[in-house]
Amino acid sequence: MLLDTNVLIYASDASSPHCRWARRTIAEAVAGEGAAINAVTLAELCVGDAEPSTVADRVRGWGVEALDIPAAAAEISARAFLHYRNRRKRGSGKDALAVPLPDFFIGAHAQLMGWNLATADEDRYRTYFPKVRLKTPAI
Repeated sequence: MLLDTNVLIYASDASSPHCRWARRTIAEAVAGEGAAINAVTLAELCVGDAEPSTVADRVRGWGVEALDIPAAAAEISARAFLHYRNRRKRGSGKDALAVPLPDFFIGAHAQLMGWNLATADEDRYRTYFPKVRLKTPAI
């Protein structure tokens, strides 16, 4: 199972309403099919951490593997992001960034590999990566 950045953030924050869900999701994935993040998620975690040089080791300590993103995910990410940009332009008249957002690399990676994706950002992934099976918190 690929883990979105927010899953690890929630698991690290006992005050988060999704903390228990995130911790349970990680534990079940580690004990079952395996749990992984990719380099984009790792970068996002490092940006928000007081000690970025220790993030990868802490994540591995939970039993979560850190993976590179396969190059074949680039085209999937680009197609989904172009769909997002066009939809945003039609809906609001506003341009989106020219470079894909991190969620598009994460979603493309999960889609390419045929993996489940744990995330609290259900709408974006359902819209742009409808083939990806999601594990989301019950609201």
